[in-house]
Amino acid sequence: MLRKVGIIGPESTGKSTLAKDLAQYYGCPCVPEFAREYIEKLDRPYEYTDLERIGRGQIELEDQKAKDARGLLICDTNLQVIKVWSEHKYEKVSEWILEEIQKRRYDLYLLTDIDMPWEADPQREHPDPQMRKYFFEVYKNHIVQTGIPFKIISGNPTQRKTSSTAFIDTILR
Repeated sequence: MLRKVGIIGPESTGKSTLAKDLAQYYGCPCVPEFAREYIEKLDRPYEYTDLERIGRGQIELEDQKAKDARGLLICDTNLQVIKVWSEHKYEKVSEWILEEIQKRRYDLYLLTDIDMPWEADPQREHPDPQMRKYFFEVYKNHIVQTGIPFKIISGNPTQRKTSSTAFIDTILR
């Protein structure tokens, strides 16, 4: 039985690093963040219509990686993140994204805390500490609404990995 772990949280909170570290630790596939690659290829700022394309690309990657998974799949982001961005930036969300969120199941979530220093990146939009806190709370509320078990992941990279593996191990037993 395939177990899926979704890693979500505000920008610059170590999601991608944690996802790669966990995939290496467990010897399982890691679904990368499709939005990063998609936006890098755009010759313009992303728009509302791009978010559904990003969502479809993320799901396609997740489904491809799931075929190779043997028991565990680590997902560096998912449609919940796209939903939050869409709500915040455009005050609306594609019906397709909302429907897919209902269809797709994860066994647990890791919510990355904002206790890591901000690292500037051309794709990142909200370095303000208050906005980071705001987004953390929004993600937390979205996860709580799913009813899926989650853990807030904080500390340095080693502490984050240790805390994450202890939590993931509970679904692998």
